[in-house]
Amino acid sequence: QKFAALAIGAGVVVAGVYTSVFQVRGGERAIIFDRLYGVQDRVIGEGIHFRIPFLQEPVIFNIRRQPLDASATTGSKDLHKVIVSLKIVFEPDTDQLRQIYMKYGTDYAEIILPVIGNETLKAIVARYDAQELITRKEQFTSDIQQALSQRAADFDILVHDVAVTHLEFSEEFVKAMEQQYQHE
Repeated sequence: QKFAALAIGAGVVVAGVYTSVFQVRGGERAIIFDRLYGVQDRVIGEGIHFRIPFLQEPVIFNIRRQPLDASATTGSKDLHKVIVSLKIVFEPDTDQLRQIYMKYGTDYAEIILPVIGNETLKAIVARYDAQELITRKEQFTSDIQQALSQRAADFDILVHDVAVTHLEFSEEFVKAMEQQYQHE
């Protein structure tokens, strides 16, 4: 009976210690949600950290640069239908993880980037003729990156790179371009 009581006591101690610690791995940061005081201001770096079991819950964020795809169907300056797909490389602003969590949760990127990517694409594509989207692709991509970076900064997201991965035009435009090349 003493052994059973000792085993149960040891088990309770081990379980208490196990639930009192959490790990933040490389490329991650954490914030603490406290059931009494809400989300704490402190951003926690890599390592093993203590928490109060059942009262504090760590919220882990991936702070590595991550890719996300976005696309939009829109019209060019000369009213041709254009389908544009992007790959956006981003990361959260680690100093603002508390605000990001409180406003959008841990799925912030899936909530914010497709929406602002779509609106940015539509605004930038509307500045170019369909043919310019091909001939001035580097400038077009640069304009998208600059506008998207500024817009994402409003949501505490840092955009590091944007690449146009797909550009598709309406059939009318493709036929017109084929005819133009055949006449030349």
